[in-house]
Amino acid sequence: MKILKQWFTNKKIVILIVLLIIGGCSMWFVNHNQMFYHDTIAKVTKVATDKPQKQVDTFKNKDQVTQQKLTLHILNGNKKGQDITIKNEYSDSQAADQKYKVNDQIFVKLHHYDGKLGGTIQGFKRDYVLVFLAWIVVCLLMMSMAFKGSMALLSVILNAVLFIFAVKLDLHWQGNHVMAIFGTLAVVFSVLTLLLVLGPSKRMLATLGATILGTGISILISLAVFALTHEKGIYYESMEYVTQVPRPLFLAETLLGSLGAVMDESTDIVATLFELKSIDPNISRGQLFLSGRKVGQSIMGPLVNVLFLIFMTDTFISTLLYIKNGNSWGYTFAMNMSLGTVQSLISGIGIVLAIPVASGLAALLLGRRQSV
Repeated sequence: MKILKQWFTNKKIVILIVLLIIGGCSMWFVNHNQMFYHDTIAKVTKVATDKPQKQVDTFKNKDQVTQQKLTLHILNGNKKGQDITIKNEYSDSQAADQKYKVNDQIFVKLHHYDGKLGGTIQGFKRDYVLVFLAWIVVCLLMMSMAFKGSMALLSVILNAVLFIFAVKLDLHWQGNHVMAIFGTLAVVFSVLTLLLVLGPSKRMLATLGATILGTGISILISLAVFALTHEKGIYYESMEYVTQVPRPLFLAETLLGSLGAVMDESTDIVATLFELKSIDPNISRGQLFLSGRKVGQSIMGPLVNVLFLIFMTDTFISTLLYIKNGNSWGYTFAMNMSLGTVQSLISGIGIVLAIPVASGLAALLLGRRQSV
């Protein structure tokens, strides 16, 4: 109880009340903001469901398909207030379709058929889910980290704006300067994030230097390996929905992914060494470097596994679809998993390189010379 009283200070109680009010107002707004949408939005008011029908495809995959008759109430546009009836079909797997229930809000494309108003379902209205998740993240940051949490949130928002600007710039230049755009963006990401989170300090300089050097060297090593192997086994054609040259996009994607992993590890190492310096002001550079190496070795394994799990999560569903539709493991790996594996390996190289770099930079900035 004493710890809870210390944690819930008057300031945090006020912040919590403000966040609850903001969250309630935000949820009310996104549930009543249909007037701001250009696309037609309708609310499901009644659902009639038929008996499921079994289906088996040529690969012996079994599924059940169910027909729904939905009564929708239009919430915006010229047809606001009218009711329409639409048929919907969904499968138990719901791989390419959706099951709808009463009170769901969905996007609908209206049209007339035999003189009657009808429509085609285009998907859920999901803004309330996104707003709710964003509100939870803001609450956790503000309540647990206060000012630093607000700075971290601000860095995410600014980085998102910069990323959108970089994508638009890439589209404007029709993909002619992909690496220049996203390479510059990576440096700006690093400087902006570390300045806001750590402030202008030696800790920020050490982390920034380790992040840029670790990421840059890992990309250079990967390019050297690509040149020596002539990029055999890398199937750029497996990249989905690419409308420009895929190789630069793959390298830019790898650069940004590796940057996040290296920055995470560098921050942990440098922060630990700064704590050691505050505990023992007389610690030498050699001792700091060795301590940084030990810290890096202890967190390197979990970080690499995190990257692997993210990669597996990203390809899990599509891998199952490839295998279920009669493709071999070799073909599935080549067309669905090979690029992700390469990206994970490059990020792993950056993680390994960041250990001596971050330890060395922090030791140089913090430690004292060892007396002979």
